[in-house]
Amino acid sequence: LVIWFLQTFNTHLSIVTDSKDSILAMVASVIAPIFKPMGYGDWRISTALITGFMAKESVVSTLSILFGNTAALLGSISAASLLAFCLLYTPCVAAIASIKRELGGKWAIFVVLAQCVIAWLVSFAVYLVGGLFF
Repeated sequence: LVIWFLQTFNTHLSIVTDSKDSILAMVASVIAPIFKPMGYGDWRISTALITGFMAKESVVSTLSILFGNTAALLGSISAASLLAFCLLYTPCVAAIASIKRELGGKWAIFVVLAQCVIAWLVSFAVYLVGGLFF
């Protein structure tokens, strides 16, 4: 529901006709530079990664909606880097809720942050090493 709201409305709470004008796109544009060193600093990819917090399969569906039938934005090295990040970054909200219930809120926050940092580092390494060979 939160993701739907963020991608449907702009900051004036008007329904947007283009997703690039949504609140979600605005937030994603702010965090997009974090992913630039890994070859995918586009706001649409950041948007997909944000929706992936709800469920990992949302990343693929969001990318297909935002990119449509246009040519792929990513090269093979950037795509491999993105795949590594998607595999390693934070689990979905349901898994985080289970971690919180079993271990407590501090551990849940630690797990989310640690997995995001590890995912960023591995993704960056994939991009750097891939750049050496391709």
